Amino acid sequence: MKLTPAVSSLLLAALVTACQSSDKSEKSMADFRLITLDPGHFHAALVQKTMYEGVDSTVHVYAPDGPDVQLHLDKIEGYNTRADNPTQWKEDVYKGADFLDKMLADKQGNVVVMAGNNRLKTDYIQKTVGAGFNVLADKPMVISASNFDKLKESFATAEKNKVLLYDIMTERYEISTMLQRAFSRQPEVFGTLEKGTPEKPAVTKESVHHFYKNVSGSILTRPAWFMDVEQQGEGIVDVTTHLVDLVQWECFPEQAIDYQKDISLTSARRWTTDMSLSQFKAITKQNAFPDYLKKDVVKDSILRVYSNGEINYTLRGVHAKVSVTWAYKAPEGAGDTHYSIMRGTNANLIIRQGAEQKYKPTLYIEPVAGSKDIAGALKTVLPKIQQEFPGVEVKKIASGWEVVIPEKYKEGHEAHFGRVAQKYIDYLKAGKMPAWEVPNMIAKYYTTTQALELAKKSKGERAKE
Repeated sequence: MKLTPAVSSLLLAALVTACQSSDKSEKSMADFRLITLDPGHFHAALVQKTMYEGVDSTVHVYAPDGPDVQLHLDKIEGYNTRADNPTQWKEDVYKGADFLDKMLADKQGNVVVMAGNNRLKTDYIQKTVGAGFNVLADKPMVISASNFDKLKESFATAEKNKVLLYDIMTERYEISTMLQRAFSRQPEVFGTLEKGTPEKPAVTKESVHHFYKNVSGSILTRPAWFMDVEQQGEGIVDVTTHLVDLVQWECFPEQAIDYQKDISLTSARRWTTDMSLSQFKAITKQNAFPDYLKKDVVKDSILRVYSNGEINYTLRGVHAKVSVTWAYKAPEGAGDTHYSIMRGTNANLIIRQGAEQKYKPTLYIEPVAGSKDIAGALKTVLPKIQQEFPGVEVKKIASGWEVVIPEKYKEGHEAHFGRVAQKYIDYLKAGKMPAWEVPNMIAKYYTTTQALELAKKSKGERAKE
């Protein structure tokens, strides 16, 4: 049968519509499409170390041309080509000076991942949530008190635009910390949280990090700007973000913190880590200090980085101290380490990660003077803990008890990025986060940025520890 031109046109139009509908259907099978914005930190790649159900395998990358974006793409390629459980990411890359405007105009995805140079991150966040994108941002979201209000406004904008703004708090997924929190919620063992004093805080968290480190099987190449506190942020507003978050998360679980009423800074201080030019070359692959770092170079060859800091403050009347120290390289067999104590009226919960623990975080339950029957309480409490963490046991030692943690829970820091990303995807699917998350992010960044202001004014600041 011969078709008239009119009928042929109608059939062709119907076929095109059907194809477009099919394409649209295929695209909509993935609820979430990732965009990576200006990746300059290896944390951006770690978000993609695993695949996620409901997330499109094509990721759109927008960045200025240069070594940072290439290092990111090389890490993704490494995940795609590894022998064990390779990923299947496809990176669609745009490189250009107008990368931010291009991303906002293209709207190729609905979830923007940010992990890189922190100097502009708060601006990136503000513009991205303002354009209606969800944002998963590496810490810190803000590195100065002058930009704190901008971040606070971004959370209000996100709520107005019905998108979720969330930061990557990996330390909540470290098993010894999770168990410290779990045992602190068992009054038969822990008692109640002490109030403490500035000299003897109720909660202390100390973190030691290293510039020279192994990530995903190779020595990490850091961008030179990572050592510039005007771009990366000082240590007191960077790694301490995790520690302040854990203080809130453990001491007042699932409770909203009001930064204007609940937080009072007592003292803060900062000091530098010194780095030789040869050490700088080893981690950046650059032969000289760039011009923007020369302001921090003394004696022509020693770079001084304000990567260390300590904050003493009260949270709802509870005295807390958090501190971060950056060394150049860890001792043989060691890595980044964490120390934490929560002081209870009945027992202290202590995480140690030194040579005695073979540099593995280990949780201890240590009775305080005059404490009640901890042994009997543990028999009652342990089944409750095991409901959430099957296989966890306790072992009697001279100072109290060591919490014995099965190997299956010891995933390592890199795996925690997948945990955070999955939690965020769950929030996206639900269309909301728990009510306490946003006020507690605001409270956390208020604490760190105000502490930096206080430390800069402090006469007790030290050049090197």
